[in-house]
Amino acid sequence: MSATADHADGEGLASRLGFESGMIVQELGYDDDCDDAFRAAISDITGEALVGDDTEDVVDVVLLWWREEDGDLFDGLLNALTDLKAGGVVWLMTPKVGRDGYVDASDIAEAAPSAGLATTSSLSVTGDWSATKLVMPKSPRTKR
Repeated sequence: MSATADHADGEGLASRLGFESGMIVQELGYDDDCDDAFRAAISDITGEALVGDDTEDVVDVVLLWWREEDGDLFDGLLNALTDLKAGGVVWLMTPKVGRDGYVDASDIAEAAPSAGLATTSSLSVTGDWSATKLVMPKSPRTKR
């Protein structure tokens, strides 16, 4: 497959994840094992460079690359919420089963609610990475 086809596939995946033009995306946990084509596709769709943890802006989406050896996932998720706007989304990127740094789904299921987040969907996005969409749950309706 050509680099152009790989890039087009990355854009398709990134748009499936809900990335849109003008969104500010904060990237946390970047390392040399991250998928650069996927990252580039997100920047192409949003028209914005990914920002790091030193941003002074409120962000629409946090792209959090997380591996088992990165520490306590709960702490990582709390950190991801620091600059996220109300109604924003955290995409938790974890290595797929059998890859170095694999994070068990039960760890995500335990850490997310503790951090005030709800898991809405999980997708395979690249050859090595899965994405789990985490959102702040809508508050329950109050009875009148």
